[in-house]
Parts: sequence; structure tokens; C-alpha cells
Amino acid sequence: MTNADRPPSVERLLTALRRRDGLDGTSDTGTSDPRESAAILAIARAVIEAERGRLADGRPPRTIQGLADAAAEARERFADPLRSGLTPVLNATGVILHTNLGRAPWPDSAIAAATRAAAGYSLLEFDQAAGRRGPRFRVVEDHLIALTGAEEALVTVNNAAALVLAVRLAGRGGVVVSRGELVEIGGNVRIPEIVKRAGARLIEVGTTNQTRTVDFEEPLADGRATVVLRVHPSNFSQAGFVESPDPVSLARLVHDHGAILVDDVGSGALLDTTPFGLAHEPMPRERIAAGADLVTFSGDKLVGGPQAGLIVGRADLIARIRRDPLARAVRPDKVTLAALAATIGLYRAGRATTDIPVWRMIADTTGSLAARAGPLVAGLPAHAREVVSTGPMRSTVGGGSLPGQVLESVGLVVRGPSPNALAALLRAGDPPVIGRVEGGALLLDLRAIDQRDDGVLAGALIAALAKR
Repeated sequence: MTNADRPPSVERLLTALRRRDGLDGTSDTGTSDPRESAAILAIARAVIEAERGRLADGRPPRTIQGLADAAAEARERFADPLRSGLTPVLNATGVILHTNLGRAPWPDSAIAAATRAAAGYSLLEFDQAAGRRGPRFRVVEDHLIALTGAEEALVTVNNAAALVLAVRLAGRGGVVVSRGELVEIGGNVRIPEIVKRAGARLIEVGTTNQTRTVDFEEPLADGRATVVLRVHPSNFSQAGFVESPDPVSLARLVHDHGAILVDDVGSGALLDTTPFGLAHEPMPRERIAAGADLVTFSGDKLVGGPQAGLIVGRADLIARIRRDPLARAVRPDKVTLAALAATIGLYRAGRATTDIPVWRMIADTTGSLAARAGPLVAGLPAHAREVVSTGPMRSTVGGGSLPGQVLESVGLVVRGPSPNALAALLRAGDPPVIGRVEGGALLLDLRAIDQRDDGVLAGALIAALAKR
């Protein structure tokens, strides 16, 4: 690399940055605070390192002023507590539980509860009457017990952790799983690996498409298995020549042999999904009633709250899990517990479909969505109305829930040249708007857009169309 191809020195960049800011100081950074000085120095070094990588890739060098602008932008971004966090987006994809966009938006009451918990001290593990350490915050568990009919409940950081803790009850014994349920739950995390990492021995029974209760008899009868694990295939579906064990008959067989039945229902619907035109999703209460000893599910999918793993079931088994040293390693913090308690409390109050965003989106009708879409288009400038119209769409629940199920929806259809380029412009906006290109048009589904953000969506669309 010749001198012409080398990035400028850090000292030269700091000088340019100081001049850009109109500073006349002689220090490297133009600041007297040693902590701030060190931070700006680190930013300058990072910008120079990035420039070195650009030059190595054969890209043209940036001017010293361009590098100073990049350093100033990075400094401002890190100094702004709002910009330093996750970037808020408008989800116009039609996928309600979009894993890449953070899954479930929280209810307002959960956000308020989390803010209060984060802002100060709380009675997390303190007995107010006795004035000493007391039991850990129990509101979430009490709600879960009431909603599922279980004897006891436990909260972990996510459902994978909940499943690991449940499987560890097998010790070094065998865990029986149907071959049709040896699934990948996402992120290359697979049921066989979970069983192995939990220290247990996997025993496969049945076939990919056909598993019956009788298939579990042999490993239970000969004592090889101490746990039977059922896994709801929540992120795919099978059709045709398929069969799975009846939950009641399987529970009876497992208990006849003194083993434990763990039922992972994944997304954890606390409301029946069928009244909304969707297929029935297994509910924790149903599986407890059918005889499952433990049921595990997620807090950030159909429950509609923060990321968490929820275990409900027999009190003696959950007491054993609490004593597992790993349980402390996957214990959620006060903010998660506060938000989760507020979310699940809405179910007990009968307010899930009005106050929990996920269920409000599921329950929304095409009529109400069309009533929003019409005025939204009518309010656009004339040039925008030439290419934007309302139209029918199909939404999905997403997040590994209800695969293949769709909800009729309504949104904005943007036609014209280069829909992919327009989608990119919307993604680059502030806030970013994430839509989908389909049938040669850009679709902006309103189902997962909060009505309070309709004006923001319109402004973002107008700005993007102006740049096209």
C-alpha cells in the first residue's frame, strides 16, 4: 500500500474534527474531560481502521473532511441515548410476530411497569412486613397458576431455557421423543442438541409422519426412559398420512410407568385461536388438564409480552427445578418480571384482545383496517395518490406460531417502477418502514401498524416517493 493509499493519521483526523467543531484547543480532542477525550480518541481510531479496510477492498479514499464528518456522526450517535438503542421501525410486512423485528410489541401497561421497575428500587425479594429478605416476586407465577390450572409455575429467560431445565429432570436417564418432533426451534437450536446438552440420553420412537402412543411403551417398560418429551411443531405443519399420540392416552401410559411427561407447546396461546378464524393452537391449560406434568412455552410470542420461558405444572417437579443451579443462571431480571406480570394480568382482567397488541392485531377486522387505509391514501399529495391505492392482503401470525395460517388484511399498494428500490428507500428512512414486494408492487400491510402511527407511515411514504 503506497502512502497515497494509506488513511490519514489519527492525529490528523482529530485535528480535522476539532476544526469542524470550531474548536481552537490544542488537545487531541478539543475537550478537557479525560473520559470524553478517550472516547473520542477511540472513535477516531475506529474510523481510521474502517477506512483502512475500505482501501484494502479497492474502494476510493474518503477526504479528510469526509472522515471527520463520519467521526462526528459516530460521536453524536453514541452520545444520544435514544439513538444508541435499538432503532424503532414500522412493521408493514403483515407478519405480526416478526422475529427479526423483535416479535411482540408490549402492552402499554407492561411498558409502564418495566419503566417503574427499571427506574428505582423495588420489593423484588424483600418481606415488607418482616423487614428482611423474602420470597422472590411471585405475581407472574400466581397469574400463570390461575390461568392454566397448574399447581406451580416458574419463569426463565426464554423457552429454550425452560425446556432445558425440564429435560434435566431426567438426569442421565433417557428422554423419549417422537421422530416427528425432533425439530429445529430456530437459530440452529435443535431438540436432539437440547437433550444432549441437558445431560440426558435421547431415545427416538415412531416415524416422521406416524407416531402412536404404543411406540412409547418399550423404552418406558424396560426402564430406559424417565421423561417423555412432546414438542409442538409450531413453525411448520404436516398434512396427509400423519398421526400423533393422543395427549390423554400418552399421559396415562407415562404415569403407569412412573415417568414424567413434559409438553412444550412453543408459542403458548392463553386464548383460543379458533374464534379469530385460525387453526387451534395448543393451550397450556388444555395440556395440563390432559395430564402433562410440565408444560413449557414462550412469553414473547402469542402471550404477547417480553421474552421469557414459562414452566407450569406439578409443584414437586418445579420445586426440583428451582433447586437446579442452572435455574439461577437463566433467571429473568426485575424488568422482565414486571412487564410479564402486567401482560399476563391483562388476561385475568379479560382485556387481552383490547390491550395486548398481538391479540389486538389478530382480532382486527378487514373493515376496521379498510377504514384506516382509505383516509390514509386520501390524505396523500396528488402525485402520491397516482401510484398508491388500498388493497386486500394476507397477514400471518409469524414467530413460529400457526404455520400456514393467514388472516385477511388491508393495506397500501404502491405501484410504479422499481418497487424494490422504493422498499429500500423506506427501510433507510427515519423511522425505517419495512414492507414487502409482491406481484410487482410494494405492499404496506396495516395489520401490524399501530393506528397511532398512521400519520408517521404516510410521512415516510411521501418522503420515499419524493426520492424515487
